[in-house]
Amino acid sequence: MKRITTDIFLGLLAALLFSAFIYLDEFGFTIKLANTLLGIAAIASLLYIPRRSVLIAGFFIGLFWFYWIAYSFKYQGVGYMEPFITLGFGIIYLLFFAPLALTNKPYIRALLLFGLSFVAPFGWNWLKPELLFVESYIGIYKYQFAIVLAALSLPALIHDKKYRFAPLVLLIAALNFGYPPQKDAPLKIKLVQTHIPQEKKWTREQLYPTVSLIFSEIQKATREGYDVVVLPESVFPLFLNKEPRLIATLKKASHKIVIVTGALLLEDGKHYNVAYKFENGNYTIAKKLVLVPFGEYIPLPKFARKFINDTFFSGASDFVTAKAPTDFIIKGVKFRNAICYEATTDAIYENHPKYVIAISNNAWFTPSIEPTLQNLLLRYFARKYGVTIYHATNDRGTGIIK
Repeated sequence: MKRITTDIFLGLLAALLFSAFIYLDEFGFTIKLANTLLGIAAIASLLYIPRRSVLIAGFFIGLFWFYWIAYSFKYQGVGYMEPFITLGFGIIYLLFFAPLALTNKPYIRALLLFGLSFVAPFGWNWLKPELLFVESYIGIYKYQFAIVLAALSLPALIHDKKYRFAPLVLLIAALNFGYPPQKDAPLKIKLVQTHIPQEKKWTREQLYPTVSLIFSEIQKATREGYDVVVLPESVFPLFLNKEPRLIATLKKASHKIVIVTGALLLEDGKHYNVAYKFENGNYTIAKKLVLVPFGEYIPLPKFARKFINDTFFSGASDFVTAKAPTDFIIKGVKFRNAICYEATTDAIYENHPKYVIAISNNAWFTPSIEPTLQNLLLRYFARKYGVTIYHATNDRGTGIIK
């Protein structure tokens, strides 16, 4: 019984260490030294704790990082599934880390953990071990993560106590010596953050106040002399291409200021989550490239997708995607478009754009750590690719990210 209690304690401790940087950032404590030490301790714990503790750690890491995913289900009429989804993510990440529990040898666990850093269960890529170091003195690149794993696992192979911790010197090679340069776009950009509760967002009563708010923000940005105003994902809660009067009003306003806004698109009977860019009386559309697993599509075989959509989502079908990333040319400057989840995927940074306009609706997951975790991931990708991200959200997370 005592051993089981110890295993549970060590597993829970490892999960807390692995998640600490998120919660510190959530409460405004971004301390590089603390994040460096906590990140190193987290990785070391996964390499050295008992095998049973690894499974416990994986379960709680899944909960600590992704408990909030279940929140969105209540808005789709299946709120009763929330506890099952939350538990499911704990089990998924118990299984994700389970290969580490196959051995007690830290250097083999290190190899396995490095391999797992390339794995995204069901296409969900928000658990990146390198993310622990995004606000630390350690770098975020794969080679730096490999060095950290080597430095922490090699002491287990050295039997001479005098030299056992000598491999820790390797950590010097994992330090962050700089990321690619990031520049501000040569335009004055207004990022609008709205606060429309998800339970009201799609109701008929909220439509007029929402549209009024949007045009108020556009007029305010115009008066303040901005070149571009960016509004959040699906801030227009409708198929905008089917609303000719709204389109005409936005076209007229775009002679004074460029407008980038989220909305929906209905085309050939298919639904798209898109961004519209209005400039000089014309508009172009950017369709979403990467959908949210289990949010906008079911990452399972076709027969299983149909069963789940029919059983749990009233027959709703998956959204349709673009075939390639979309770039907006705004006053002669190229911006890559990204809608919410896809801004945290490598696909959107293909060909290394300099600037990205990202729009999100984080009200799906209020209140939770989701906006903080998303922001940490955006910092990771911005630094990895040398990109400046202009992020407009509903709820929390609006800002320029470098």
